[in-house]
Amino acid sequence: MNLFERYLTVWVFLCIVVGVLLGQFLPKVFHALASLEVAHVNIPVGVLVWVMIIPMLLRIDFGALHQVKQHSRGIGVTLFVNWAVKPFSMAFLGWLFIRHVFADSLPQDQLDSYIAGLILLAAAPCTAMVFVWSNLVKGDPLFTLSQVALNDAIMIFAFAPLVALLLGIASIAIPWATLFFSVIFYIVIPVIIAQLLRGRLLAKGESSFNQTLANIAPFSMSALLLTLVLLFALQGNAIVSQPLVIAMLAVPILIQVLFNSGLAYWLNRRLGVVHCVAAPSALIGASNFFELAVATAISLFGFQSGAALATVVGVLIEVPVMLLVVKIANQSRRWYELEKQNS
Repeated sequence: MNLFERYLTVWVFLCIVVGVLLGQFLPKVFHALASLEVAHVNIPVGVLVWVMIIPMLLRIDFGALHQVKQHSRGIGVTLFVNWAVKPFSMAFLGWLFIRHVFADSLPQDQLDSYIAGLILLAAAPCTAMVFVWSNLVKGDPLFTLSQVALNDAIMIFAFAPLVALLLGIASIAIPWATLFFSVIFYIVIPVIIAQLLRGRLLAKGESSFNQTLANIAPFSMSALLLTLVLLFALQGNAIVSQPLVIAMLAVPILIQVLFNSGLAYWLNRRLGVVHCVAAPSALIGASNFFELAVATAISLFGFQSGAALATVVGVLIEVPVMLLVVKIANQSRRWYELEKQNS
């Protein structure tokens, strides 16, 4: 992991502080930036999200999809957890904690918005950071690549219907036009651009391609941090008045990560999948595509919404929680392999 990735939680916390302070001293500037919209898409955020996402999507090789059958059981488990369990478990945890456990301590007019943000966070599996997690658990690179490519292909078609279904179940109004536009703007177009760029870069040689990825990686993370500063500048008043909101939103996110990673790990063991596939499967099954979630929340509900804040909390705790899952997977390797031998 590079410096930005390893200390992402620290950078996000600093962005909270900087954003809140700037929002208190320069409110007109940030409200002016928030008003720069076309078709409900904020232009500054749109540019920043593309800078975030495209370098990540450059790593995805859709040609790896033919390798899916080599790890069919591990991929089946991951797909089940990613698409049939995680979004629904998050919707349930959001309902449980936001509307019941913490309801009296949260702004009543934002309860639905918080749940919507949690749903958006869980509705799309992670992409780029998965390669980092897989490497840390000595995961099979072919499995990780083919799984991420398959998830991205499914996400193009499944993200909008899944989000709409879960928002409908939670009785949250669905702005269909904005939702589909967000899928086109934040998924389809960046995927096409990234694949075209990938082809051109690979034509210059593998080493040149890898060097380019290394050179542009800081731009991706910097764009994420600038987006967070903008978000927290507009969320400043809510955070200052209720600082415990972030901690309360973190609870269902933490539970769903541990639950889904544990479920994927256990299912892989039951099916006799090797550890180098089971460990990244658990990590992919639990992690979230928070860049997409943040951008979609802003488009659907606005900068100052509870949905936007909920997705940002996901960014805040992503790295430390996933590193905890990595540690558990590594420390349980001998136990896992022993159980597999006895099965």
